[in-house]
Amino acid sequence: MATILGNLGVLYKNQGKYGQAEPLQKRALAIREKALGPDHLEVATSLTNLAELYRAQGKYDQAEPLYKRALAIREQALGLDHPDVAMSLNNLALLYYTQDKYAQAEPLLKRALTIMEKARGHDHPDLATSLKNLAALYYRERRYDQAEPLLKRALAIWEKVLGPDHPSVATVLENYADLLTASGRQSEADKVLERARMIRKAKQ
Repeated sequence: MATILGNLGVLYKNQGKYGQAEPLQKRALAIREKALGPDHLEVATSLTNLAELYRAQGKYDQAEPLYKRALAIREQALGLDHPDVAMSLNNLALLYYTQDKYAQAEPLLKRALTIMEKARGHDHPDLATSLKNLAALYYRERRYDQAEPLLKRALAIWEKVLGPDHPSVATVLENYADLLTASGRQSEADKVLERARMIRKAKQ
């Protein structure tokens, strides 16, 4: 029942029907806490769903303790170096990033990246996502020299795993072109952006 309620809540959230989603997520959380105990991994899932709903509405003060509790549950149940812990770290970091709290987001993203590299290896898409997340933070802070190698690594992983003409590759190329433009390297940016456009065009 909690799974069904949670899934329906996510559907409503994605449709912007926040008022309908919230009681479903709260009920799912209450069911799991009662049936499984407050520290069960499925409780962490419900906490994350409710936190995502609050974050989507800009209710950051309500989302933060839920993300933190989900992180603590996963650390306790799975260990400090599990990929699901990295997922929770990324969630909390995104909350801080959205509020321009970069100093709080950065160590979380770095830790998530370290976990993914250790757990997934050097060529996994999950690692590429972590690289891209940290690069986005550095880009926002205009730390272009630190963002660039991370984006290049992410690009190389997606090219290898998904192929050079995958839409995810085009997305990273567009991000990289933005970085090159911001750092005053427009001619390089134009070449990268043209490649992204060709990928998009071929997929139409």
